[in-house]
Amino acid sequence: MTIRPWPLLLLSLVLTCGRSVATDTPHLSAARTPADAGLTDIRTMAPDIAEDMKYAAPDNFTGATVPGYLAPACLLRTGAARALAQVERDLRPQGYRLRLWDCYRPARAVAAFVRWAGDVSDTRTRASHYPALRKDQLLGEYIAPVSGHSKGATVDLTLMRCEGVHCTPLDMGTDFDFFDPLAHTDDPRVTPLQHENRQRLLKAMAARGFVNYPQEWWHFTLSGAADGDTIYDVPVQ
Repeated sequence: MTIRPWPLLLLSLVLTCGRSVATDTPHLSAARTPADAGLTDIRTMAPDIAEDMKYAAPDNFTGATVPGYLAPACLLRTGAARALAQVERDLRPQGYRLRLWDCYRPARAVAAFVRWAGDVSDTRTRASHYPALRKDQLLGEYIAPVSGHSKGATVDLTLMRCEGVHCTPLDMGTDFDFFDPLAHTDDPRVTPLQHENRQRLLKAMAARGFVNYPQEWWHFTLSGAADGDTIYDVPVQ
């Protein structure tokens, strides 16, 4: 397994972006398997939770399957997996369910995002993911060299309304990984219904200890469930 040289990557990002970013080097764990990293498959706790794991297939902002994703699985630290399964149980009696897009993210996948953002000749996904920006504007503000997902306690997801086994995703105002202020959780331009849907998701997640990242309505982290500055690079499998 190739370990990304983090200090050089961070320096490269600063020079490329022309803007300041945090340069604290994270601790890259020596774990080689999900078990070594204390990662649990969410389906061991919520067997039929809906998954659409975007980076394990080409349907994502890079237009390709992302390195490190060997299977379309949601892995999380055990505490985060337990809390997320409880959110799903809370929602079902109300007629709602979760749909998961990403959970634990290997460090090599984050490095692949940075490489993709640096290739300004590849704009295949601009219309659907960053229509108002040039690709070189994504580094730093939207794509960083270190992700909290690599700690194993962060999840990207949405909410569905269900009637029996038939579920429909709620209208949240943007798609997943839409790089634009419109994706900010409290952006005032969304409709009242879209705002209500975002708040419904936020409140359901907050009830079990998840904190929203305000620049992305879909992004939640369970506070205290990860190991400080430790990140992991074991593949999702």
